[in-house]
Amino acid sequence: MGSFSLWHWLIVLLIVVLVFGTKKLRNMGSDVGGAVKEFKKAMKDENGNVVEGEVTDKTKE
Repeated sequence: MGSFSLWHWLIVLLIVVLVFGTKKLRNMGSDVGGAVKEFKKAMKDENGNVVEGEVTDKTKE
């Protein structure tokens, strides 16, 4: 069963376009792009530096 060939991916792409339509796919793509952009913006502090952190165990006292 190896990996899919180029023809398999083209057929899948054609079916997706037929089911959803190009306008809906374009809207979904721009929505995802906007969400990624906002996420990156939220991960920076006010000076433009990337916020880094470390996950530690939280204990209740």
